Amino acid sequence: MNGDILVILEHLEREKGINKEVLLKTIEAALLSAARKRFGQDEDIKVRINGKTGVFKVFSGRKEITPANFGRIAAQTARQVVIQKIREAEKEVVYEDFKDKQGTIITGFVQREEYKNKIIDLGNTEGILPFREQIRGETYQPRERVQFYLLEVRKTSKGPQLILSRTHPDFVKTLFELEVPEITDGIVEVKAIAREPGERTKIAVHSTQENVDPVGACVGMRGSRIKLIVRELKGEKIDIIRWNEDREAYLTAALSPAKIAQVNLNLKNREAEIVVPDDQLSLAIGKKGQNVRLAVKLTGWKIDIKTESKLAAEKKVVPLSHLSGIGQKTLDKLAEAGFDTLDKLLATEIKDLMAVPGIGKKTVEKILEAVKKTG
Repeated sequence: MNGDILVILEHLEREKGINKEVLLKTIEAALLSAARKRFGQDEDIKVRINGKTGVFKVFSGRKEITPANFGRIAAQTARQVVIQKIREAEKEVVYEDFKDKQGTIITGFVQREEYKNKIIDLGNTEGILPFREQIRGETYQPRERVQFYLLEVRKTSKGPQLILSRTHPDFVKTLFELEVPEITDGIVEVKAIAREPGERTKIAVHSTQENVDPVGACVGMRGSRIKLIVRELKGEKIDIIRWNEDREAYLTAALSPAKIAQVNLNLKNREAEIVVPDDQLSLAIGKKGQNVRLAVKLTGWKIDIKTESKLAAEKKVVPLSHLSGIGQKTLDKLAEAGFDTLDKLLATEIKDLMAVPGIGKKTVEKILEAVKKTG
């Protein structure tokens, strides 16, 4: 062995990322194995390598052994050991390179498919996108660079196994961390996230500084930031919710875009009765129950949605909107004065109605006639 081997080792160090000292030890082990195979396991074999010159010497006791003394089989053994050790070192380098990247986003492209799993080319190694971690219906163009969430790095006998995901909720969270500097700086916090991959995500954010709007920071100027994330997710809808310590306010926001009329909480069981106007029921529930399902995941509360009509029927309370022939302005004045249900009007004397600002005697008579017909 001479200086030429050092050139080869330095090349391997650059290309494979394997430390030259590791390679020298690998060659030393290979020579030791080959010498023992040739001269016997009980022989006192020693290998000395000069790390600066690349010159090596092998001794059996005090006698130096030259390469010609090794024999063909021993030489083949040395070669096999070197190849094996280099492969093991390569695998270790890949493992060390990726183990600290677990929980981050890495980029690659889909190379092929095996048993419904996608094999992803990551440059110096391959990753696996299991079928369960794929977004249903998502397709990829040849050589299209795609981002993946590094879910797990496993150390196996065949080398490191990189498990990737496109469906994990933290994939969306990490995309926001990459695109929104305020999150990286700790000014905006992601408090919770709920996701149905490929369809819709709700993410709750909070600002640690009063002068920073967390929702606006995530959306970006003219939607620039959110557009990049939606594009990466191939059109998945994203609702950015303002997190709130006030449970009622948080639940109301979580069910957006539906308008909420009333929130009744059972703190002990973490149950929320949500009352919505009749025309907001389908919006609150969402397509196939998606909106309320995501709100439950996001808040951690069990949610029961009722319409105002259903709640009124359960409590045997008739809202004023059921009065026929009474204008909305008059209904608003009555509600402001506290007469917001039919039962309250039935229990009210004429003089009390006359005292409501903007309501005269004729209007009172009209109201009582409508109450009589409705009741």
